[in-house]
Amino acid sequence: MVLHPAERVREAGQDVTFCCEASGTPAPQKYYWYHNGTLLEGKAQRSSGRLALRGLAPGQAGTYQCKASSEAGAIRSAPAQLTVLAQGQQSCRAEPEPSLVELPSECPQDASGSRYYNVGRCPASPCPGGAGEPSGCGPEAGRCCGVRRMELRQVPCAGSLLPVKVVAECGCGPCAQPRVLVQGRVTAADTGEPLRFGHIFLGGRKVGFTGYQGSFTIEVPPDTQRLVARFVDGQQRLVDAVKVLPFDRRGGAVYQEVKMLRKKEPVELDSGRSNAIPLGEAGGREPVGELLLPAGAFLRPSGEVFNGTVKASVTFVDPRDMATASAASSDLSFADSEGEIVPLRTYGMFAVDFRDGDSDAVLQAGPVQVRMDAGQVWMPEHLQKMKLWSLNPESGLWEEEGVLRPAGVGRRKREERTFLVGNLEIRERRLFNLDVPEDRRCFVKVRAYSNEKFNPYEQLEGVVISLINLEPQPGHPSNPRAWGRFDSVVTGANGACLPAFCDGRRPDAYTALVTATLGGEELEAVASSPKLNPNAVGVAQPYLGKLGYRRSDHEDPALKKTAFQINVAKPDPNNVDESNGPVYSYRSLRECEEAPVSANHLRFYRVEVDKYEYNVVPFKESDVTSWTGDYLAWWPNPQEFRACFIKVQLEGPQEYMVRSRNVGGSHPRTRGQLYGLRDSRSVRDPLLDNTSGACVEFKCGGMLFDQSLVDRTLVSIVPQGSCRRTAINGLLRDYLSRHPPLADNNHTGAFSMLAPLDPLGHNYGIYTVTDQSPRLAKEIAIGRCFAGTSDGFSREMRAAEGTAVTFSCQERPPGRESFFQRLLTAPAEA
Repeated sequence: MVLHPAERVREAGQDVTFCCEASGTPAPQKYYWYHNGTLLEGKAQRSSGRLALRGLAPGQAGTYQCKASSEAGAIRSAPAQLTVLAQGQQSCRAEPEPSLVELPSECPQDASGSRYYNVGRCPASPCPGGAGEPSGCGPEAGRCCGVRRMELRQVPCAGSLLPVKVVAECGCGPCAQPRVLVQGRVTAADTGEPLRFGHIFLGGRKVGFTGYQGSFTIEVPPDTQRLVARFVDGQQRLVDAVKVLPFDRRGGAVYQEVKMLRKKEPVELDSGRSNAIPLGEAGGREPVGELLLPAGAFLRPSGEVFNGTVKASVTFVDPRDMATASAASSDLSFADSEGEIVPLRTYGMFAVDFRDGDSDAVLQAGPVQVRMDAGQVWMPEHLQKMKLWSLNPESGLWEEEGVLRPAGVGRRKREERTFLVGNLEIRERRLFNLDVPEDRRCFVKVRAYSNEKFNPYEQLEGVVISLINLEPQPGHPSNPRAWGRFDSVVTGANGACLPAFCDGRRPDAYTALVTATLGGEELEAVASSPKLNPNAVGVAQPYLGKLGYRRSDHEDPALKKTAFQINVAKPDPNNVDESNGPVYSYRSLRECEEAPVSANHLRFYRVEVDKYEYNVVPFKESDVTSWTGDYLAWWPNPQEFRACFIKVQLEGPQEYMVRSRNVGGSHPRTRGQLYGLRDSRSVRDPLLDNTSGACVEFKCGGMLFDQSLVDRTLVSIVPQGSCRRTAINGLLRDYLSRHPPLADNNHTGAFSMLAPLDPLGHNYGIYTVTDQSPRLAKEIAIGRCFAGTSDGFSREMRAAEGTAVTFSCQERPPGRESFFQRLLTAPAEA
């Protein structure tokens, strides 16, 4: 499906047109349209990929989906929602929804003990198209609910007033058009070596190369529902990787680590003799099966039989090896006869590469036989459903090549084995798969939080949640026999729902291993030992006991805490304790997606480092569409985000909180007005005694949102405690003196500067990164700052490398206030 119908909002009486388009060989001739799952009858609905509805009535609201078919098969589009409003009905209320931001620690708590302040927000819901808008198949710019008016308020905090902008009114306007990106890094699964200058394909079209360190950026084409990318090693040392990459439709970047399998060393075969290549014999395990190549099976691309020596490389992805799951291709899905995309459960994949032993020319193979050991199929019901599949590298879907049927008995190692046998022709370089369709499916609800408090309004969006289906050994839930499938979903405002295999009769028939990453950073799961706390896990008993929740360090505290494992126990519809999540039946996807935060769900959280961020103009970095054009906005451009950090070295016996205070410096509209505050605790240098370093964000200098004048932010860096400035980076001091005006640096307990307009780098102690994702820009800049280099990345502090300013701190005499405390209690005097 190359064009999917798009979501639409209309008023009653207006017209709407939905469009879809499919490609294939032969080209699809028939199209069928469905409303809320029911086929729409009529010849007009079958002849084309257009559905025109005139004079809409409220009863025509709901989901619309199209199916295209030909003699080769069928494919369905993603469903599109049609909202039909009564004439005059408002889809965007003027009154904003509540949205809370945390005020600085020096601000007083309210009557309920909270330091959160309601700044309001406008839901990014679509508005109805105007009567004059086109109703055809072209792109529709659309109108969305957004901020119409903001107000500046002053909150009393520690003897001063803290400015904060709140949403005062919402209204319909043009929808934001954020760029949607997938970024990441491609490496070899065995050595971690980057794929340097590898080819990247979307469908059959080359879109670019990976960088020297294996990095890549893919801009997701508009209206994409399923992003299928193929990574190809130009040197042919690694097997092509076909990945279905998750992305955030609301804009910004999602980070992905892509692993590629190394090709197995080729063996030399005589094409005139029969040959057998085992599949999955590594690690002392019994092979899953074998590939039988009869004499004369090798062919040149012209179809001529090849005679001579063949270099044969067969790389097997063995699901009995848990480490191979991250390197396996695609998301193990196929399109069934009705066009629905449904999952497969794998028993192994293999990639073949046959070449002429003399010229290295690529060879094909005529009818070859795949034999699979029936003893390796642990679920008896799968024996009758086993098939042979090949991966379409453009769609990322598996296509049926043949059925594996029980065959004669073979003798090997004095032991009788039954084989499942299927035939195959290898005409192009594809990945092949031994799989069964699996219809026992559920969804698992997962949410990610910014800290361990699990506040509903502190959920993280843009987190990549990954689920690997495991098949446990009976009685040994922590020691799985094999993995069978994997999926990734990006969290939205209401978490994420991940597809998983499940079983209603045997709760432990399938288990799932779940992980979460944000910009390459692993999030932590809730602990399961020494005591399991249902309130922390997010699932009530007795269902939690049935799920058997275990964090990855359950039995060994030395292991990482970044994953959990559960039995995917299908909910019993007759048991009220299992009707509220976190596992939902496959037909209850919408119920899962719309579940309130009070419903059962599983949790990850970001390990709370000692840092705090405050913006006068509120902005959710996980939702680019929440950006508001304002002179006091921390990020002046929603298409490109520049993160700036300064590195501070602190010599003293403990770790210290360091604040950056950022106000307008040179722009006439913002001079002296606060943009925001950043607090960051210093991190000890493991190689230096009594020394720590802090990487503190500040607002970059540059154009403000109107792109007419630059502002050099006045940045003040103030460490907590009794600290005295002892050194300033010489290059930074020279740069600032050559680019006046100079900030007043009279107080030795702080450092001030007008933010540089140039990206200076580690030699100056300033770290600047520009990216389409604010979160990713900050992660990269912090990694460079910790390492003290302009191109490295570290999470271990090197306090003496690439430093901008140094403070010497000591224990303060009792009763004496530090400059930092005076700044909090009496900022005007300080």
